[in-house]
Amino acid sequence: MYPTRPIRLITIDLDDTVWPCAPVIREAEDALYAWLCARAPRLTAVHDHLSLREHRRVLMERHPEIAHDVTAVRLQSLRALLLEFDYAPALAGDAMAVFQQQRNRVQPYADTAAALARLRARCRLVSITNGNAEVQSTPLRDAFDRSVTAAEAGAAKPDPAMFRLAMDWAGAAPEETLHIGDDPHRDVEAARRAGLRSIWVNRYRAQWPPDLAPPELEVGDLAQLADWLERDAPCGVCDAL
Repeated sequence: MYPTRPIRLITIDLDDTVWPCAPVIREAEDALYAWLCARAPRLTAVHDHLSLREHRRVLMERHPEIAHDVTAVRLQSLRALLLEFDYAPALAGDAMAVFQQQRNRVQPYADTAAALARLRARCRLVSITNGNAEVQSTPLRDAFDRSVTAAEAGAAKPDPAMFRLAMDWAGAAPEETLHIGDDPHRDVEAARRAGLRSIWVNRYRAQWPPDLAPPELEVGDLAQLADWLERDAPCGVCDAL
């Protein structure tokens, strides 16, 4: 994959690209549930983790206008459930604060911090995510030039809204932008359809979906990506803005 124009912007996914997602979500949901057990026991006498998740799924189907904003979905679901069990809906804000505090306790992969510094030294670096981690409250608070969420953009990947928002901010054209992510459909294919170059980060040796054209480049971690940029594509790539 050799670029025809210098890369001026790199966009990068967060969950399962720069840090593992499942452990932190599990711990955040456990912390939230423990809080609900103490503050809203009538609710937790009826609902467990699975039924709370199902309640959110149904809410997203009924209100697609907020489905891209996972924080809004969680808040609205909690308000409805608290009201149903005769608790003040305003408690949902306190519950979400407990969830978010734990959600932001991410543990970046060992290669992440150094690799991001190498990428950022070459061009603008913007994180984009469908999730609700608050980058400024994580260990990677200083790793990016900007962070964009689906809530801010008004749509989640594979919609191109976040790519467009990042490119508008950086003043970069699609052919000057490289996207990095772990999800074949929501990252790699979505970026290609938006006209961006894209790289698949395959940390867990997954199989590429047979219904998609192969990725232009596959790497096992971000250090391999930084190596590739420096070794195989040095000429004009990530020129200074």
